[in-house]
Amino acid sequence: MKIRACADDDLAAIYAIQSKCPQLAQWRQEDYYHLLYDPLGAVLVAEVGDANLPRVTGFAAFRRVMEEAELRNLAIDHLYRRKGLGHALLSAGVRAMQQSGVCRIFLEVRASNQPALAFYRAAGFKLLHTRRDYYHDPVEDALVMACDIGAISERRFGKEEL
Repeated sequence: MKIRACADDDLAAIYAIQSKCPQLAQWRQEDYYHLLYDPLGAVLVAEVGDANLPRVTGFAAFRRVMEEAELRNLAIDHLYRRKGLGHALLSAGVRAMQQSGVCRIFLEVRASNQPALAFYRAAGFKLLHTRRDYYHDPVEDALVMACDIGAISERRFGKEEL
């Protein structure tokens, strides 16, 4: 497994992974392209396979504003879940955000997405509030969570990974 910065030719794979995850915020492919070239954005991909035939199997999209950042989307292809890819993407994203001077990361997650909620809670994210009817197709509340990434890096990910 390799975590690396997203490249233009990864966008189709990111979009394909997103389309298989109905609980995820559904972005257009152009949205990822714009974030990829936004100086405040960071899009990372998880890649598995050998050097001759690597495959993008997950992604994480971040955007920072001053000392805070938002985890905009994170998804793993269903065939590769529960293998540590989400953990690796979040860890790499935390490191990138820390290097940019970010102290706190926010995210929104569907209230019904119990696997994601458990993952984020285990990583140190805490519930801040609920945004009623935030998501569409289907209409659902969003839970807004946040984490001090100084605490997340030492407590949940270990210094060796950061």
